[in-house]
Amino acid sequence: MKFALKVLLVEDDADIVLGCEQALQLEGIDCESVGSAELAKRRLSRDFAGIVVSDVRLPKMDGMAFLRELVAMDAELPVVLITGHGDVSMAVQAMKDGAQDFIQKPFAPETLIGAVRRALERRRLVLEVRELRRQLEQRDSLENKLIGRAANMQQLRRTLMGLADSAADVLIHGETGTGKELVARCLHEASARSRGNFVAINCGGLPDTLFDSEMFGSEAGAYTGAGKKRIGKFEHASGGTLFLDEIESMPMTMQIKLLRVLQERVVERLGSNILIPLDCRVIAATKVDLLELSQQGRFRADLYYRLSVANLALPALRERREDIALLFEYFALQAAARHQKPVPELDAARIQQLLAYDWPGNVRELRNVAERAVLGLERGLPPFGTPEPAGQQPLAAAVEAFERGLIAEALRRQGGSLTRAAQALSVAKTTLHDKIRKYGLDDRYL
Repeated sequence: MKFALKVLLVEDDADIVLGCEQALQLEGIDCESVGSAELAKRRLSRDFAGIVVSDVRLPKMDGMAFLRELVAMDAELPVVLITGHGDVSMAVQAMKDGAQDFIQKPFAPETLIGAVRRALERRRLVLEVRELRRQLEQRDSLENKLIGRAANMQQLRRTLMGLADSAADVLIHGETGTGKELVARCLHEASARSRGNFVAINCGGLPDTLFDSEMFGSEAGAYTGAGKKRIGKFEHASGGTLFLDEIESMPMTMQIKLLRVLQERVVERLGSNILIPLDCRVIAATKVDLLELSQQGRFRADLYYRLSVANLALPALRERREDIALLFEYFALQAAARHQKPVPELDAARIQQLLAYDWPGNVRELRNVAERAVLGLERGLPPFGTPEPAGQQPLAAAVEAFERGLIAEALRRQGGSLTRAAQALSVAKTTLHDKIRKYGLDDRYL
């Protein structure tokens, strides 16, 4: 997320204004000057994209009173005070009251630039964190959870919303790192079952000896060490959703027991003869082709057909390259907020690197790369310069996917402006228009 930050200079001495403006302009820093606090307040708001540099001695409202109003409006707005020789003790008190820094007259241009750069960097981080928090506060929106403008992601969101209030069990298929549990949670939260529990089980981490008690529960004394009644995962998920991750890793003996519960929707605790009715949706997830696995005799075919009442196929990241830069920015914002670090610059060279890489770890790998970039661990990034073939795609298809991603990202970064995107890509506007039509980049980007 980029912010065009500026300096609002509040100073009534024309000579000082001229000197400050020239020093800032030589450093490429945008500056606007006003002669009083009253005029400055008209240009300021809580999310003002910049900082304030103000003299302590001002007509009418002085700099100290002005500072107090600014702190009340936005305690995170950096204010740099310009003080005369006799105002140093006042400036020290002002810093205790919330000022970022102070400069004593007369000052060298380098002193001003140093204070301004520190304040601008602080403001940039504050605004980026606020923007991230705004995004996180909108988590109720499915589009803000399953991020992506690619056609396959839009279709996934439509399918998910269509399934949300049905009672159908769902099978989610996707490569490692594509977000299968996130999709399952979204399906649960978008349904009428959202008031119930979302219970997640990793089938690969469940020992055979604990399967019955974990999944179905047990009565006190049902086995050695069972000192009290235990509610199983199925029963705990009643009224909500049971998520079975890595279902392909479940042993055959357990698959038989699972099939019976899915068919009859009742569970019997160990040590009990009472059948407990269940009202839970089951969502299973796999990274392999269960039908092929069942044909090889390594997964029960009847369980496969019982689970796959509805199917959700999650696209690999290489199949939605136009979303890569968007996701990188989102994860970088999250990491920056978490680590209190600035967001790294996402320039054209980095975008091309991101788009060229094959992303075998999918969205999970991209999240890790974004976090390492925020932490400055560039050596931990993938070997972008030597991308592997994208999922065995033919060369022409891989090149088209790369080009489509570049164009989509350019349009997004240029606010949908065809002219500016063409300039950024160094291509004729008519050529870009033809490619937009070719790749079906519709008003999601324009």
